Amino acid sequence: MDTPLHHVVIVGSGFGGLFAAQAFAHAPVRVTLLSGTNHHLFQPLLYQVATGVLSSGEIAPPTRDVLKRQRNVRVLLGLVTHIDLDAREVTSTSPLGERRTSYDSIIVAAGAGQSYFGNDQFAQFAPGLKGLDDALEVRGRILGAFELAELSTDDETLDRLLTFVVVGAGATGVEMAGQIAELSRRTLPGTFRHIDPSRTRIVVIDPVPQVLPGYSDKLSRAAADRLESLGVELWLGRKVVDVDEDGVVVEDADGTRTRLEAACKVWAAGVGASPLAAQLAEDSGAPTDRAGRIEVEDDCTLPGHPEVFVVGDLMTIKGYPWVAQLAMQSGTYAARAITRRVRGEEPAPPFHYRDKGMMATVARFHAVARIGRFETAGLFAWGLWLGVHLLYLIGFKNRVSTLMHWVVSFVGRSRSEQAATWQQVVGRNALRREGSPPLAAQPGTDPG
Repeated sequence: MDTPLHHVVIVGSGFGGLFAAQAFAHAPVRVTLLSGTNHHLFQPLLYQVATGVLSSGEIAPPTRDVLKRQRNVRVLLGLVTHIDLDAREVTSTSPLGERRTSYDSIIVAAGAGQSYFGNDQFAQFAPGLKGLDDALEVRGRILGAFELAELSTDDETLDRLLTFVVVGAGATGVEMAGQIAELSRRTLPGTFRHIDPSRTRIVVIDPVPQVLPGYSDKLSRAAADRLESLGVELWLGRKVVDVDEDGVVVEDADGTRTRLEAACKVWAAGVGASPLAAQLAEDSGAPTDRAGRIEVEDDCTLPGHPEVFVVGDLMTIKGYPWVAQLAMQSGTYAARAITRRVRGEEPAPPFHYRDKGMMATVARFHAVARIGRFETAGLFAWGLWLGVHLLYLIGFKNRVSTLMHWVVSFVGRSRSEQAATWQQVVGRNALRREGSPPLAAQPGTDPG
């Protein structure tokens, strides 16, 4: 009688989960990949979906399509709600009900979500940017603000609609602010008759004293200078203490509070680990950091549970940065460590992260990059950024179409993804005002 193959469950289809699954291509195991979405998301380019540069399909290929030639992997849709460490069983849910999946080894790559620092009520007024739903919602709010501004009949409303607030001065915040500036200054002028989109006000707010706090002072200053040249206001050393439908309340270091009227807000500050981290930490006694990430062993395993690997944004280890490369490398490492065990080979050496540098775009033809001790800002850094991101996009078709859209958006002035539905602009949008026409009256009709 044949011995059943070692069963590996992978939770999550992000960088950690996908790279782990691919690393099992020739391993004597069977793999079940459980994910709450049917796609692999290239999260570093979400802001380009939110600002109309790219379509969602270009950064989110179907996971099944990516892994279709890998016969030892089964992909299942399911939101994992619990991992039973004693029974070695995963509980997941879908519209068809609850499912339990047993495992011999498990790789937990559930990633992280947006953190509002205990103010989750802010989310309805200032969406984050962690998934496709977020990006499409943000796009609808941005484009919707301009559409409603065209309808505006008073200056106060117009100013509020043409003020955009980005909370957070990290890479996502900087990239979002830069693209909103280019959208309003390069793409939209001339397309409206009542408003001038170039008069848009864009404000970046963060308690830290500089943009891109993880970068050197030199690169941070270069990014700040470029943003300011685009007309972006940097409210640094200040924190957002309240958010509502019409604006934000900002507190200075001395406690002085200022209200900023703004219809469209984007939350790009704060990251919190998946709830699975808290459950695993409680059941295993493993410590967590301030963001809720699990402090793992030097081989990325859960303390006391060598069959459980925790990778990517869900783990903290040796002070390594929480970037896509960490997820890729730790996911691949976990798969290879399991394969060595199954084959009866020597245990894998401790996990070591290879720092391949950091990059962030600020605007077209301008980025900042650090690779080892080498630092650069401007056009050369932007070229590096383009090449690296094309390299890591999944699929030849996606690389070609992404490159074409970049040419249209960055060399030209147009953007191919500027569609926003009535529901996005008005129905689910915080811009909705009492007395808006019913949804049924909108599509294909002219009520006026």
